[in-house]
Amino acid sequence: MSDVASTRIGPVRPPVTMMARVWQTILDRGLGTMSLLGGLVAWEAVGWIFGAAWLPPFSGVIRALIDLTLEGRILVNLMNSLRSLFVGFSIALGGGLVVGALMGRYRYVYQALDPYVYALFVSPTMIFIPVFFAIFGLAGGTRIAIIVVYGIFVIIINTATALRTVDTSLIEMARSYGASERQLFLRVLIPASLPLVFAGIQLGMGRSVKGMINGEMFIALVGLGALSQRFGGRFEAESAMAIALVVLLVALVFNVVVRMVDRRLTYWTE
Repeated sequence: MSDVASTRIGPVRPPVTMMARVWQTILDRGLGTMSLLGGLVAWEAVGWIFGAAWLPPFSGVIRALIDLTLEGRILVNLMNSLRSLFVGFSIALGGGLVVGALMGRYRYVYQALDPYVYALFVSPTMIFIPVFFAIFGLAGGTRIAIIVVYGIFVIIINTATALRTVDTSLIEMARSYGASERQLFLRVLIPASLPLVFAGIQLGMGRSVKGMINGEMFIALVGLGALSQRFGGRFEAESAMAIALVVLLVALVFNVVVRMVDRRLTYWTE
């Protein structure tokens, strides 16, 4: 008995109960909420203390947001922006996953496309806007093309990296059981690469929102970006920051949706 006791390394930790996990979740979310509230209070205080025209108090920004919403200017421009974002990100997501999967699985495809993908990824996206103008004019296709270029390359890179870094022992085991190429994709490569793929999708979504705003500010016709540029040109800081809050909320909502899908499909990794 003493020999068995002497071989024990360290104390045995009791299992974490469900109630402890619930309290830990509440504590984590509570800290996040308190941090957010503290930042808003600091914003309000700094805005009143310094009285700078470029930094209005948070309460003034909320009043401007309510006024713009009641006037109907937020909803109309938000719908225009979301329509472009949905179409552009859908194209970026589909194209990024397909091209990234081909690059990650087939070495010759990777060698052929890798220089172009990285060159386009690191290039300033705004330099392509004159090209899009020449192709689509002032139509919505220009804004959609900008969103696609902003979001697609990071999805391609993450997807290709995810498939290329799948454990080779899993592939060899599947091959030894006679798995076809289709079965290998669906049952080995895709499940094993999902966590890194979703990381790329989250980055692509954030970049697509940025592309939406930059494209609308450049074209300055419709959407939240055009509205923000209009208020900024008139030095209406409260209204401009109200639009910034709406854009931030859009980005957060889409990020939450992507994370929910991520947890749904990759619960087995936890």
